[in-house]
This record gives sequence, structure tokens and C-alpha cells, in this order.
Amino acid sequence: MAILGKIRQRSFILIVIIALALFSFVLADVIQSGGFSQSSNNVGSINGKDIPFEEFRIKVGNTEKSGQGMSNIQAVNQVWNQEINLALLTEELDKLGIRIGENHLIETLKADPNLGQNPSFQNELKQFDINKYREYIKSSSNPDEVKYFESVEENANINAKYQLYSGLVKSGFFTTQNDAKFKYNVENKKVTFDFVAVPYSSVKDSDVKVTDDEIIDYMKKNEKKYKADETREIEFVVIEDQPSEADRSEIKNKLNSFLSPRVVYNKETNSNDTLPSFSTTSDVIKFVNENSQFPYDSTYVAKSDLPAEHAESIFNLADGQVYGPYQYGDYFAISRSMGRRAGAKARASHILISFTGSRAQPKEDRTKEEAKVKAEGILAQVTANPDSFTMQAFSVSEDQGSAQKGGDLDFFGPGQMVPAFNDFVFNNPIGKVGLVETEFGYHIIKVTDKQDAIRLATIAQKIEASEKTSENAYTNAVKFELAANEKSFEAAAKEAKLTVNPSIRVKALDEMLGQYGSQRQVIRWAFEKDTDVNDVKRFELPKVGHLIAKLKKINEEGLLAIEDARIQVEPILKNKKKAEKIMAKMKSSSLEDIAKANAVQVQTATDVTLENPSVASAGYEPKVVGTAFGTAENKISAPIEGNASVFVVKTTKIVEPLPTKDYTKQVNTLKSQNASAVGRVFGALKDKAKIKDNRLQFNY
Repeated sequence: MAILGKIRQRSFILIVIIALALFSFVLADVIQSGGFSQSSNNVGSINGKDIPFEEFRIKVGNTEKSGQGMSNIQAVNQVWNQEINLALLTEELDKLGIRIGENHLIETLKADPNLGQNPSFQNELKQFDINKYREYIKSSSNPDEVKYFESVEENANINAKYQLYSGLVKSGFFTTQNDAKFKYNVENKKVTFDFVAVPYSSVKDSDVKVTDDEIIDYMKKNEKKYKADETREIEFVVIEDQPSEADRSEIKNKLNSFLSPRVVYNKETNSNDTLPSFSTTSDVIKFVNENSQFPYDSTYVAKSDLPAEHAESIFNLADGQVYGPYQYGDYFAISRSMGRRAGAKARASHILISFTGSRAQPKEDRTKEEAKVKAEGILAQVTANPDSFTMQAFSVSEDQGSAQKGGDLDFFGPGQMVPAFNDFVFNNPIGKVGLVETEFGYHIIKVTDKQDAIRLATIAQKIEASEKTSENAYTNAVKFELAANEKSFEAAAKEAKLTVNPSIRVKALDEMLGQYGSQRQVIRWAFEKDTDVNDVKRFELPKVGHLIAKLKKINEEGLLAIEDARIQVEPILKNKKKAEKIMAKMKSSSLEDIAKANAVQVQTATDVTLENPSVASAGYEPKVVGTAFGTAENKISAPIEGNASVFVVKTTKIVEPLPTKDYTKQVNTLKSQNASAVGRVFGALKDKAKIKDNRLQFNY
């Protein structure tokens, strides 16, 4: 209905032209908003366990509110993955019969800082007390709070079980002496071999052809690698609703009108009044507040805080003088100087020595008296040697933020620092060094710079499209939408002199649409059941204008689309065909003859290991090195399809590793690799799970 509401604001002729066409769009929106397409109350299931949509929605909402800056769809995806992991882990723990005792649960609750460090749950020794925790929950009259703590305890229970489970998984991976010995051999057994390498590039691409059927057959043999989700391809045009040059001129003219006295009609006196200009008005604050989109601000502003290209002119205004109109971001403005203040901003460096009980954490326990003695000692050093201040700040200051910058705090205004610090800096000249006590500790302060500042009265008007400009953009967008539904999208765009953006492929739960960022509404439309290929629809983009989208193609779930697969698979299949041609010219018992027949040189690889199977001038070639190890000395191998070339090798020497009984290094390396095995658990469980995803049935 929002569409018709906007049309009513436009001309009657426009309504007559498009009313019937829009009726079907409105009806479709009503059906969708009524949820008629929804076929399940569950957002999905994991191994037969349903996930109710309402519970899922609440978790998504809580995740969005968590303050992590997530979009709605990011929260949906995160919660979905969490639900999968939680369901699979719970099922696995139950299947294995893993249980925990009360003490294990208490330790897990204690480890949560929100519980373990909460005074409400601590005893007189400031230790977590499970009885106080349980009493608090029992006495709570807030059902939401009780439910929250129930979920906390449930999660703690699962976490405690997972700790046991991960310990069992880790203990299942052990390193034997034979494992370490094998690794030692892989690292130290060396092979030297001569080889001929004929690169695939020696055969022209035009000499080998790869058909679509060959690509499909290859993907079917490697189905897991080339599996693709269902996708949609969308192309679109954008008609911007941006201020025109006429709009910009109108705003500037309005500001210019404030620079001279104005004559306005007074209804009360039935006569014309002459209003003062911005530079002559006696009530500047009222003048600004009546005519600016921002209220009067009495803050003093340093030159560095002014817009760079206008800073010099504005900062040097005489008292009462006006500058502008000038552009500042998305606004046109005029500014009047309201006076100047010397030293309005200051810059200082400090070295902080805190003490136990102060607001800043000391690096070591010390009393207030000890902190003062240490600070006085540092003051004496920097007074005697001013150049040492920066190094002292680096090494001893307990304000970590400024210590990394040699104690520098950059520029700040009056009142931004605690009173004693503020007073010292603003009441002393540049170069002054002194000691000040605050609630953070003792500060050795050095005043490093001061800036004059001016106070400005500024009238600002945002540069935005006028109603006429917005109406023209809307009319053009609707006309294009209608035209694109009647003829080809490209023809309509050409006729309207609009650029069609290259098509973008999106998945069902994507939200980003190229340079236009999050456009979930467009992607959701593309995946609706009633949206067919070549359908066209207009969308409003806040602060941009109108996007008219066309559903160009539907790629069903299954193997990758041929055009996408070709980029990945064609080089592989071409190399296989090139290898056949190259191998046909490698039928000889002599490396020299093979090299001559292929116009290459015989090369040598020296002391190569399986641990690092890189061949000089040929790159990473594990197949080639493995073949060299497996070929008898002075024998020539069969041709080998390598990564970049076809090889033939002749092994000349294999050097066995020196005998040793100390495999400590290898044992430690293998243990470190095994320690990460528990991280692969969820992937393995997910591969075997039966997961049904109904998220697309619900609007996000």
C-alpha cells in the first residue's frame, strides 16, 4: 500500500498510467506480508530436532542487540551456525554418555567473569559461592531473570561437558616413536635426480578444446568440490535522487540572502519590515537558531578543526566579519566570527606513576607515598635533561595509551582533563614541566604546545534534493519500471540513457548488492516463489534514489554453473590434454633425447626431501619428488603429470638420514599438530548430519 500512497502525491495522469500495473505489485506485497508462503513453524531441523522460529527470532534479536554492529542477516547466520553446533555437540555428548559432577559445573560457572566476579554471588573472602548464586536465583521475582540464569547454567553444563569431550579427543591423538621416526626420515632422507620438464604452456591453448560435457563429467567425479548453492543473478539500473545544480544554487542563494538586509512582510502590522543582515544583527544567536539546521554552538574552534580549504580564511576573520557561502561536507554554510581566544587549546605529554587504590592500575604494588617518591625522582631527571622525557614515558609511564606515543596526549580543550591536570596545563606556558596529583596517580606533565581558537556563529543548510527533483527521479524510475516490463531491460535502459550495472550473483541469505551495500529487500524479492526470470521491480534506496532490478537468471542447487566451472575446471582438463600430447614426444630411454625432442634442457635437482618437495626452477612438485624416491638409481621414470609441466626423472642418488635415537623435535611437532584436532570435530559432525534449512520461508 505504500506504493499507492506515494502515487497519490503525484499527478493524476501518472496514476492513470500505472495504477493497473502497480495493483499486482501491491497484491503480491500483501500476500507476502501475510506470510501465506510460509510452510513451517520451524526455522529448520538438525538430525530431526526442530528449531522453532519464535525461539530463533528471539536469539537473533538478542544477537543484534549485543553491540557488535551486526546486521540482521549476519545475526541470522551466526545464530543458525550456533544452533547447528550446539545441537550436534549435545547429541554427541549424550550419545557418548558424558556426565559432569557438581564441582566441575561450579568451576565452569566461576570461570564466567559475569558470575565469578559478581559481588552478589561471592562470600566474605570474595570467592564465588554456589549457594549464594542459587539463593539469588531462587529469591528472584523476575521470571525473565530466572530464565536467563537457567540458560546460563545450561550453557555452563554443556561447556563443562565439552571440556571433558575435547580432552578425550585430544588424548585419542598420540604420537608413537614410529610416527616420529617416519617424520624424521621424511625430513632428512634426500634424493638427487636429473629431469626433463616440458611445460604445459609449450602446447597452445588453441590446440586443445574442452567441451561443456567434459566439464560436467569432471565435476560429477568431484561433486563435493564443485557443489553449488542455489543462486540468483540480478542486474539493475539506479536512478539517483540527488540534488541538482538548481537545488545547490537555490540553497546558496538562500544563504546569500542572509548577507544583506531583507525586506519581509509583517502580517501583524500590515507593513514591510527590514531585517538586519547576518553581519549587522545584534542578536546573533537568535539569527542562527532561526535560520540554521544546527543550533548556535559557543565552542571555541582551533584552525586545525576547520574545513581545510576554508580554514585560513575563516580563522583570520575579524570580529563580526562573515565568510561564505562555502561547502562543508553535505552542507553549505556561512560563518561569522564571534571573537578569538589565545591558548584555547593545549597539547601536553605526561608520565603517569599510579599506586595501589588509584584509578589507574600500577605495574607493581606500591603505596601512594612510594608512587610520589618515584614520580619526584623522574621529575628531577627530566628537569635536568628535558630530552629524556619521551624515553621515560616509553619505559615507565603507566598510561599505556600515551606511553606508546612518548607520553603525547595531542590537543585538548578546557575541561577535557581532570581538574588538577587541566589547571596545570592551561595556567602554564609552553615548555613548563611539573608534578600533579590526580585520582589516577602522579603525573609528570610537560606543556608542549598551545593553539589560539575562534568562536563562530554558523548558519548551515543541508545540500539535498528539492521536492521537484525527488519527484522527477520518482517519475523517471516508475516510467522505466513500466518500460522494462514491456520491452527488454537493456532496450529500456538504452532508451532512457541509463547504465545497466553488471549482473551480480547472490545466495538466498546474502544481503550485499555490489557497491550499494546492504540491500536485503532486493535479494529477498529475487528468491520469492512468485519471482520469475525477467521479472522487474523498483526499490527505493535511502539516501541514493531508486534501484530497478531484473531477475536475470536462476541457478538451481547442485553443480556449479558451466560458466563458473569453466574458469576453474577448463585449465585442469586442458593440461590433461596437453600432457597427452607432450607424453607422445617422451618415448625414449634417454633424458637427452627427450629433452632434444621437446626443445628443453636436462636439469638437476639436488638433495630434495619429501618434507619440502620443491624442485629448483620447477616449483612445488610433490608427485615428481615422490616418483624420484620410488625410482631405482639410474633408471628413467615414466612421464609424470606435474603441477606446471610433464616430467621424466632419472634418480642418481638417494641419501639415507643419519641414524639417531633422539626424536624429541619430531615428537613435539606432531603433538602440536594433533592438539588442533579437536577443532575439526564440528566439521566432521556437520558433514554427517541431516540438516534442513527453512530460513528462506521467513522474512529477515
